Amino acid sequence: MRSVLRIGNASGFYGDRFSAVEDMLTGGPLDVLTGDYLAELTMLILARDRLGDPGLGYAKTFLRQLEECLGLALERGVRIVVNAGGLNPARLAEAVRALAERQGLGPAVAHVEGDDLLPRRAELGLPEGLLAANAYLGAFGIAECLRAGADVVVTGRVTDAALVAGPAIAHFGWDEGELDALAGAVVAGHVLECGAQATGGNYAFFQEHDVARPGFPLAELHADGSSVITKHPGTGGAVTTGTVTAQLLYETGGPRYLGPDVTARLDSVRLTQEGPDRVRIDGVRGEAPPPTLKVGLNRLGGHRNEVVFVLTGLDIEAKAALVRRQFADALPPERRPAELRWTLARTDHPDAGTEETASALLRLTARDRDPAKVGRELGRAAVELGLAGYPGFHLTAPPGPGAPYGVFTAAHVDAGLVEHTAVLPDGRRVAVPPSKARARAGRRLPESDVPGPGLPGPGPTGPGPTGPGLPEPGLPEPGLPEPGLPEPGLPEPPAPAGPTRRAPLGLVAGARSGDKGGDANLGVWARDDAGWRWLAHTLTTDRLRELLPETAELPVTRHLLPNLRAVNFTITGLLGEGVAAQHRFDPQAKALGEWLRSRHLDIPEALL
Repeated sequence: MRSVLRIGNASGFYGDRFSAVEDMLTGGPLDVLTGDYLAELTMLILARDRLGDPGLGYAKTFLRQLEECLGLALERGVRIVVNAGGLNPARLAEAVRALAERQGLGPAVAHVEGDDLLPRRAELGLPEGLLAANAYLGAFGIAECLRAGADVVVTGRVTDAALVAGPAIAHFGWDEGELDALAGAVVAGHVLECGAQATGGNYAFFQEHDVARPGFPLAELHADGSSVITKHPGTGGAVTTGTVTAQLLYETGGPRYLGPDVTARLDSVRLTQEGPDRVRIDGVRGEAPPPTLKVGLNRLGGHRNEVVFVLTGLDIEAKAALVRRQFADALPPERRPAELRWTLARTDHPDAGTEETASALLRLTARDRDPAKVGRELGRAAVELGLAGYPGFHLTAPPGPGAPYGVFTAAHVDAGLVEHTAVLPDGRRVAVPPSKARARAGRRLPESDVPGPGLPGPGPTGPGPTGPGLPEPGLPEPGLPEPGLPEPGLPEPPAPAGPTRRAPLGLVAGARSGDKGGDANLGVWARDDAGWRWLAHTLTTDRLRELLPETAELPVTRHLLPNLRAVNFTITGLLGEGVAAQHRFDPQAKALGEWLRSRHLDIPEALL
């Protein structure tokens, strides 16, 4: 057994750089190559694929990548572990074998299943009207497949970090009780899972590095769970404590990072810049995993449409008011959609040199369960204003027929009820029991730690969501054992500020943001200790609400991560019913952090 296991990543989402698989296989030594193809929205896309053809439901791009690179991986002894199986890992495993046979290759192919709970919906008490219901499985099924000699392992919905933790378990022989080692691998997996986001992609201080084409990351894992994050030599981007911090804060909540195998304490993580493009992660502590597994639920929420009016020149507010008044008169109550949302984006500039920069955009978003109410009637009402509306009336595009939208929510089921199964290369089926380290819940999770909103109602004909954090009757509440480590507190107050200057927060802090169902995650970090003391005492939840008025009426929870010099916010309900519902201009909150960094506040000149 080699003392270091080198695990690379070649995909952070379904649609990532196609050439990354070949680039990672040829760019330097690797033991395992992983790929993350799944996200909340991806599961809905795959569910709709499966509706049209029961043989689909997996990420087809992976097969095309493998067609070019399977022989190369076998030649170099690199094992491949991906979650591209989506809703149909067994079918993808069959397709990989067929591809290999056509190429005259003989890889050992295995897969992991049991996450698909849709066939057991009634038994488990899940709501009706679902397109997909998938439990987030852990890493031990992947480890079983690798221990049985698999060259290629495909899974369905496992946690993203399991793609890295599984190979580490198989390689180092960890058992479920080695919580610190498991937690270290989970943290490394979280850093790798989003591909180039760990090597300078989407990085707040992107101008400090050449990020035109960042390379993909890899982790050198050790037997104690520590790791070094790096990348192949000569590839673009950078691996720094800053880029790794940004990814650690991405789509996480409090200090306790829940998983099916272990609860990793993000507040215990230590980062050290060992050299160019080499960041060591160590000190990670692990606690028992929660007694329940998260289940991602996807359903159709109804139909939506959008009309964008272009308002040019003077009197923008008055023109917008006229459109709204005329539109209200044009749609009688019986034909009016259940939800009409107006948003005015003041993209116009005074005395502008071009017509486009003199124009603002008034966006109308309509939603209803009845497709007719967001289709022809809505478009007709908009078009009929063409010669009777505000001066300069035009639209960015003719109104379309409307389209269905999806809703993602999260439930929790007892881990012992989920049939986690490793299907080995020889066809044997091995049941993977829940972790014996799993402890009984000692308390209900605070709302900020619950990943995603509550359960939806029965579907299109039933009641709507039960509300953020509210479990469906009959299903277990998410819970967590009492913590083994205390949660971190505030650092020492900063020294007296001295002179201050009104300036953007982004001059002294980085940020990264993203989505978890209908909630937004927003992590903000300082670049030195003085900045951290100021940030921790300044960027409170009340200050965040002032800087981001959209959050003013929403529940906001703040967590401290002193080792990362970071504060992490969960903003409940900012994204409505999730990305597929397109609730706001930035439906996944990807740029929420950059908006915050652009806001001005009084900053001590000593920090600038």
